[in-house]
Amino acid sequence: MVETRDPQIRRIFELVRADPPAATQAMGELSLDAQVALVCEAPHPRRAELLGLLPAPEQVIPRIPAAELCFTIKALGLADAPWILEYATPEQVVACIDLDGWSGSSPDHQSLQAWFDALGETGSEAFLRSIRAVDPEVLSLHLRRRIEVELKPSDDGWEPAPGSQTLEGQFYFSARNDGDDLASISRMLHLLFTHHYWFYFRMMQSTIWELDSDNEEWALRWRTGRLEDLGFPPWEESMGIYGHLRPDQLSAIAGDTHPLDVQEWKMPVWIPSLPTAGAGAESLVFQTIAQLEDGERQACFYAFIATANKVAVADRMSLSDAEATPRAIEKAARFISDGLAFIASENGLDPVEVLHRVRLDRLFRVGTNLKTNRTEA
Repeated sequence: MVETRDPQIRRIFELVRADPPAATQAMGELSLDAQVALVCEAPHPRRAELLGLLPAPEQVIPRIPAAELCFTIKALGLADAPWILEYATPEQVVACIDLDGWSGSSPDHQSLQAWFDALGETGSEAFLRSIRAVDPEVLSLHLRRRIEVELKPSDDGWEPAPGSQTLEGQFYFSARNDGDDLASISRMLHLLFTHHYWFYFRMMQSTIWELDSDNEEWALRWRTGRLEDLGFPPWEESMGIYGHLRPDQLSAIAGDTHPLDVQEWKMPVWIPSLPTAGAGAESLVFQTIAQLEDGERQACFYAFIATANKVAVADRMSLSDAEATPRAIEKAARFISDGLAFIASENGLDPVEVLHRVRLDRLFRVGTNLKTNRTEA
């Protein structure tokens, strides 16, 4: 992956403000991977500016890790982000909503409305592509917060509620809250009715009959599974890194673990490498990782990020906060280093040998227990 120390990328940063046309030309000369690196390594408030200068943003935006796209859009503001969402993949959109559309284990309806309103400003094709990827349960919850729906009965003399709208003469919908502008809802329903009638029919029925509690339960289940695929375990599992250890357990080394037997996954954030040199390399864990062989370093990279993700989840950090990842990495490095130094010293081992024999999340757990013991003493 390309890093900002590349002189060509540094030159583009300098040109962005001084000579935008020259910056556009220089960016067009980079590979797609380098363009993605340029965007992801830029400060969040400047990323939209860079995306606007790309000769083919439709080729770059789908390659941006999902959480980085979320950070970029939030830094710009959702109201100004439809042109970015226009090029986002359905998987990116769903991930953004998974990361930013929830507060703990409950939907954040204000955030969901902002995301759906922004999607509503994209082109019809992009909107339909995104809205069909969103869990129907989440969409139903959103609709039930915004509109009341009535199904026309067969009785003669029935009148719909004042101000109601209908697309087909059967379902009538009106704003649930006075003064709510339903322009984005009306467009959504019209596009679904025109292009995906049976899905439209299901959504209108669900808005009338389905229970919020059932939809929240299923939506949370789907979201939890997707977050696990992105490397974020459930809160109950993540809290294991803070589990209590007896003093006689702190230096123990299990004989049947394979700490570097770690599978890769598609990371939602941009982390081209751990700081094994230069800034941040003072942590013992980073110094030790730098001494591993190439394949082992790669495995340890993923093991470290997996531990940092557990920290973020266990500490209930906002996963859509761009500062959560560096905070989780810093905390993981600090306590893993403490655990690494302790186990190496207690067992008379080189730290590299410890990494071969002890999982990083176990080292973190040891480190936190050491801090607790020092505090209590």
